[in-house]
Amino acid sequence: MSSERVSKYSEAGVDIDRGNAFVERIKPLVAATHRRGVLNDLGGFSGLFALSGEQMKNPVLVSSTDGVGTKLQVAKLCGRHDTIGIDLVAMCVNDVVVCGAKPLFFLDYFASSALDLDVAADVVRGIAEGCKQAGCSLIGGETAEMPGLYQKGDYDLAGFAVGICERDRLIDGSDVRVGDRIIGLASTGLHSNGYSLARRIFFDLAGKTVADTVPELGCTVGETLLSPTRIYVESLVNILRRYKINGMAHITGGGFVDNIPRVLPASCVAHIEQGTWPVPPVFPCLQRMGEVSLAEMYRTFNMGIGMVVIVGANEVEDVMQQFSGYGEKPFLIGEIRAASPGTPGKTVEISGL
Repeated sequence: MSSERVSKYSEAGVDIDRGNAFVERIKPLVAATHRRGVLNDLGGFSGLFALSGEQMKNPVLVSSTDGVGTKLQVAKLCGRHDTIGIDLVAMCVNDVVVCGAKPLFFLDYFASSALDLDVAADVVRGIAEGCKQAGCSLIGGETAEMPGLYQKGDYDLAGFAVGICERDRLIDGSDVRVGDRIIGLASTGLHSNGYSLARRIFFDLAGKTVADTVPELGCTVGETLLSPTRIYVESLVNILRRYKINGMAHITGGGFVDNIPRVLPASCVAHIEQGTWPVPPVFPCLQRMGEVSLAEMYRTFNMGIGMVVIVGANEVEDVMQQFSGYGEKPFLIGEIRAASPGTPGKTVEISGL
């Protein structure tokens, strides 16, 4: 047993003054995201948000929480931390908007062994940017130093988003019908899923580093893997004002196979037609280097489609045109079919698999 005395919290690895300095440093970043409804500045015990400005008859709050997984390890390898916060916001607000809700505010949780002010500030800068893209306010968070739990240089993130929707406008997939069309909105790459497999393929099996350039990618491995998750909130909120959307699915971990069934009635099957959208080069690159089956690719990655929108056949062309006007890249990728007798519904069939 050591005879060394520890008389201060900082000597145990937790620096309160450093935490206070961090709060002061990020206050302008947080304030820049504030919209109508925010009632207090950063630094209180809670974040306050008033719903009085939301003119709704029967409002429902819609919430989501998520992280960014082992994409954090890529940010560490690249020494770049100003985009990972966008991913954090995206993973939460994209889940909120698929219910038909408009995101209102966001909170984050940042944990590390010892707070690196520059790294943490870059992370919050990305979170603030994500909130701006989603039209929601960053109203609070938690920064925790936990020496002994995290290794030096490591950190972890969690995010929490809350949105609002009229109760009779909630989207849960119950309106999905046979004959509906499936629109896919292009992703920006891997987004924030499948990174444990992607890292194993690039770094362990292929022996690449984040600085290596792979010809088919057209950039470094690090640049490809750090491409931020697309935030679909603005385009979807605008579409929801004008059109009847029967179902939506955020394509995250589990790919098409696990996410689309969440919004399918028991009698329906989602038929996805391969070849109806361009698959970003990172996916065939991973498949080739890792000798991964196509079925496993579709089960793990988004394969170039980050959001699925299900609409009636009579509105599909207008909705796709509107999505294009909002800067999305929409593709007609499939349709809703009836489940065959004796076979289960709420499933996805992908042509060629």
